[in-house]
Amino acid sequence: MLSIKKISEELHAELNGPDTAQATDVTHDSRQAKPGTLFVAIKGHTMDGHRFVDDVIRRGAVGIISEYDPPSGFDGAWLKVKDAREALAKAASVIYGEPSHNLDLIGVTGTNGKTTTTYLCFALAEAAGIKPAMLTTVEYRIGEKSEEAVRTTPEASDTNKFLRDAVDSGCKMAAMEASSQAIDLHRCDWLRFKVAIFTNLTQDHLDYHHTMDNYFDAKKRLFDGRLGEKPGSCVVNIDDEWGVKLTEELRANGQRVVTTSQKADADLTAENIDVSLIKGTSFLLRTPKGDVNITSPLVGRPHVYNMLSAAGAALELGYDLDSIKKGLGKCVGAPGRFERVPNDSDFAVVVDYAHTDDALLNTLKTARDLTTGRIITVFGCGGDRDKTKRQPMGRVAGQSSDFVIITSDNPRTEDPLKIIQEIEIGVKETGTEYLAISDRRQGIFEAVTKARSGDVVIIAGKGHETYQLIDNEKFHFDDREVAAEALAKLAE
Repeated sequence: MLSIKKISEELHAELNGPDTAQATDVTHDSRQAKPGTLFVAIKGHTMDGHRFVDDVIRRGAVGIISEYDPPSGFDGAWLKVKDAREALAKAASVIYGEPSHNLDLIGVTGTNGKTTTTYLCFALAEAAGIKPAMLTTVEYRIGEKSEEAVRTTPEASDTNKFLRDAVDSGCKMAAMEASSQAIDLHRCDWLRFKVAIFTNLTQDHLDYHHTMDNYFDAKKRLFDGRLGEKPGSCVVNIDDEWGVKLTEELRANGQRVVTTSQKADADLTAENIDVSLIKGTSFLLRTPKGDVNITSPLVGRPHVYNMLSAAGAALELGYDLDSIKKGLGKCVGAPGRFERVPNDSDFAVVVDYAHTDDALLNTLKTARDLTTGRIITVFGCGGDRDKTKRQPMGRVAGQSSDFVIITSDNPRTEDPLKIIQEIEIGVKETGTEYLAISDRRQGIFEAVTKARSGDVVIIAGKGHETYQLIDNEKFHFDDREVAAEALAKLAE
């Protein structure tokens, strides 16, 4: 709880109207307004929050934050600011008592690996005897208490409320995904990160960022202090060219950087990597604190990068090597990340969230390392999203698979057949045999039917998602369930 006067001072806002009311929470969603709420009116691309000012006042809101002057006749508290989104983040931090200051907060950003790395950080804290919390694409979790995620990185008000609940529940550590769009929209402003992790950067979200330089710059804000303050430490994968660039810039800025690599000399490295669909992944982890043999149920070299990142963060938080070994040995990772569908057949079926060309390439490389048979890949691309990745994803699928089935992902309001045609261009360049089947269920059944002994069927794009978005409707659809049904039918 904080007075309007104190909040206006923290925001450097121009205050009009009474200043004695106490704010107990803050939101930009008019539906969440109630007595004690401070409402931030944001003018977005599709909706203007100022339309709901009268409604939130009727609901008991104690004041309005806006970039504009108060309307004529408005007699409540009105805080005029330069940037409403920045103000939302700052107000949320101070109203909820700056909870990120009471936690070892880890922020994870990058195109691929954010979710798994966040799960691993959570597991390493548990192994060290520390109660953790996490915000991921899949779920928001405080200890054993979990709820389904609404978005990868929540709005600043929701994040600070979550972190306050985590602190009040006895958590000492929290890990969260920080997407580039969320960073750009100020959802991570004024959070104090003890460690910031950079996994990699490959083409994605260019419909939003337009250029790779813009995309990189958005990620870099997690590290360079533009969110409000610099993180205590930065853990960076230098097998990625953008990671090398980030490391150089941060070190030139006098910041602490811990590097990770499977290929080069770095602070944390992985040697003698062995990957098996049956046994998982093992490797020798070399760190400044000593070396330790790791055996993990996670499958694939991409997950080794995730484990290196999480181990780097754990060491920065003071966890010992025994805890790191124990945590990595137990964590099965995030749902839908190279997740094997149980079956009694003599071929493997794997569901993976890969929805960029680089992520798909890594997934298919992992599959190739694990099988002497063929790779049959089923995938599509989402509608109303970055169109520039469709042809490259088709090319990667064709180059790295023995047979490809192009299907629908979440077409949303786009024509699924048009999306498939754009993917087809890339597949055709490779000469690999393929089918175009717009019905995703039918595509998965076809892939399972085609599989022979020793093959791996990769169902990519949706991972943990349990729905499909067609037009403006949401239907239940789980790749894992459909694959299991196809396997059961095959066994009849």
